[in-house]
Amino acid sequence: MKIIVDANIVFSGILNTNGKIGDLLINSKKRFDFIAPDFLRTEIKKHYSKLAKISKLTLEQIQESEFQICQDITFISEEQIKLSSWRIAEKLVADVDPNDAHYIAYAKHFKCKIWSGDKALIKGLAKKDFTNFISTDELFKRRGL
Repeated sequence: MKIIVDANIVFSGILNTNGKIGDLLINSKKRFDFIAPDFLRTEIKKHYSKLAKISKLTLEQIQESEFQICQDITFISEEQIKLSSWRIAEKLVADVDPNDAHYIAYAKHFKCKIWSGDKALIKGLAKKDFTNFISTDELFKRRGL
C-alpha cells in the first residue's frame, strides 16, 4: 500500500524515533510504500536547529534520527508528477494551505492516501470532499503485528 508522508509526520518521527509514528516509519517496509516529495529533504535540513531546540538533541543525533526515519521513504522529484495532478492540487489547497499542494498532487498522481497530522488541512479539504487521508491509528491497524 502506497502512502504519501507529510512533513509533520516525518518531523514527529525524527523528534521521537521510539514513538508510534517513528515505529511505523522504521518498521513497516514490508507493509507500506512510503513516498514523499523530494523537497521534504530540504525542509528537514532547514529545520535542524528548531528540531534540536525542541528535542534537546545534538545536530548529530537529529541527523541519525533523520536517517532512521527516512531510510524507507522513497523521495520522488516534483517533475515526475503529472501537470493535471498539480492543477487539481493547487485548486484544492488554494484557500486552505497552498504549501500543501505537493502532498495532494502526489496523492492524486499515485492514487493513494496522505498520512498527515495537519488537522486544518484535513478539515479544510474535507469541506471540498477530499478525504484521502489516513491516520496513524489506521496505519497501525492495517500494519498489524
